[in-house]
Amino acid sequence: MVDRPFRILGLQQIAVGARDKLALRRLWIETLGLTLEGEFRSESENVDEDIAVAGAGPFRVEVDLMQPLDPEARPRVHEPALNHVGLWVDDLAAAVGWLESQGVRFTPGGIRRGASGHDVCFIHPKGNDAAPIGGEGVLIELVQAPAEVIEAHRVALEA
Repeated sequence: MVDRPFRILGLQQIAVGARDKLALRRLWIETLGLTLEGEFRSESENVDEDIAVAGAGPFRVEVDLMQPLDPEARPRVHEPALNHVGLWVDDLAAAVGWLESQGVRFTPGGIRRGASGHDVCFIHPKGNDAAPIGGEGVLIELVQAPAEVIEAHRVALEA
């Protein structure tokens, strides 16, 4: 058993992309019944996204429906279609420090404020010589969980 200075609490979000998010809306909102909660647009991230949610309270999960502002520019938020998976973490700074010491590769930018207002950072999909552990082809977002999410998961684990 490895002694980590953090815990992954659960799924915070998944982000899916397409050239046109109308088809994503049709599936996730109109067909599956998720609730449209907001929108986010960023020129620097080349993204126009709808934020849909499933569940409620500290256990709600976001499904970000993303389309590129420019399909030829980077990042290509629609390639692959499963853009990234976001995980709640109880201590983001401790997680990043420990994971880096274990050889995990992070994307440039470090810890920063994410679209939903929480601090985030990303594990790179691929390792390299300097940091050989990556997401095995998946971009992984680590998201600092707010106090109510940490507490809800603590209570659920103790039940």
